[in-house]
Amino acid sequence: MRIIPAIDIIDGKCVRLTKGDYDTKKIYNENPLEVAKEFEAAGIEYLHVVDLDGAKSSEIINYKVLEQIASKTNLKIDFGGGLKSDKDLEIAFNSGANQITGGSIAVKNSVIFESWIEKYGADKIILGADFYPDNSGGKIATNGWQEESSLELIPFINEYQKKGIQYVICTDISKDGMLQGPSFDVYNQILNESVISSAVEKSLKLIASGGISAFEEIPKLAENGCEGVIIGKAIYENKISLKQLEQFIIQS
Repeated sequence: MRIIPAIDIIDGKCVRLTKGDYDTKKIYNENPLEVAKEFEAAGIEYLHVVDLDGAKSSEIINYKVLEQIASKTNLKIDFGGGLKSDKDLEIAFNSGANQITGGSIAVKNSVIFESWIEKYGADKIILGADFYPDNSGGKIATNGWQEESSLELIPFINEYQKKGIQYVICTDISKDGMLQGPSFDVYNQILNESVISSAVEKSLKLIASGGISAFEEIPKLAENGCEGVIIGKAIYENKISLKQLEQFIIQS
């Protein structure tokens, strides 16, 4: 299972929010490149970068930060937040993104999102399935988590699998930044109910996100079949050390 630390950007700085609430912003480092280099030094190969300014304004904003990290490290970066147009995607890939994540756009303009899958390939486009939990699993949220849609989580993922999507980042918003543990049950349900598209004949690559609070949760997610895990606040608040992650990567 891939270890993917998160860097969330507001005003070019490395921040974390709680439950996606911009009023809870906490700045951890004014230099995201510094943080990225620490991750790389610990043997980490992947990085999840979210342009929170972009998510709010519905267009890419912090691409210069992406460019800096991509040009000065060897990290494979997936980039998301406010990607709404072909031009946004071009900027993201030209700035060094290895993959991009589309969430709101996949809900509000499936035609353009599907065209990205076709143009760039399923290995380059990640579906962002951010949800508020309910009895059926969850409802998809959009626009930097400011809006809740009527779409149900698992059918939403399954539909995009049929259209070729392989990678899905699934974030339980109610747990994000809470350090209370991830949504194991929901992830198990998604993996149990995922479809295999006849077009690609590949199973879902589910990336768990939100609520990671202790190192012990990581091997459990791997055991459950998650392809990757995004870790944010647990690293910044020293609940999980880079040394622990380094050991996990070596032993995997």
